[in-house]
Amino acid sequence: MSQRFRYLLLALIPVIVILDQWTKYLVLNEPRFNALGCLDQTQRCGQIEVSGIFDLSMVWNRGVSFGIGQSEGIMRWVLVLLTTAIAIGFFIWLLRVGRKWTGLALALVVGGAVGNVIDRVVFGAVVDFLDFSGIWRPYFFNYVFNVADAAISVGAVLLFVDQFLMSREDSAAGADKTD
Repeated sequence: MSQRFRYLLLALIPVIVILDQWTKYLVLNEPRFNALGCLDQTQRCGQIEVSGIFDLSMVWNRGVSFGIGQSEGIMRWVLVLLTTAIAIGFFIWLLRVGRKWTGLALALVVGGAVGNVIDRVVFGAVVDFLDFSGIWRPYFFNYVFNVADAAISVGAVLLFVDQFLMSREDSAAGADKTD
């Protein structure tokens, strides 16, 4: 991977954090959500209907992905430390990585993790607002997320594909060359 591409990946991290925090700022300042007024609730604070499959719904997420493992008090800080440690580990990996797709995946995950850690430190919960529950209503599955979550999810999928599928192709190609 070229040094220029590595700099682009490093620049992607603050872009994700800024975009994430800016969108959360807009949600927190939208009176129809009453976001700060319902900070100690876990259900939707407010909702703006956009379409049959997508709405803007303000939800405070105190857990990890999909609201799993709701945590308060000392567990909030354990989650902050754990997420920060993972982000630092992925950042160090990013500084050393040679594969472009791995680098892109790591930059997305690190940027998303930083965005969500900021929320958890400031509010004790993460601001989620992109609501695609309309797709899943027949299955009673609510999926409300934010820009940081989207970056983490895309990064995780890219990392999986790159590490487990693309590396197998590289191994197979290397084995073919030695035959």
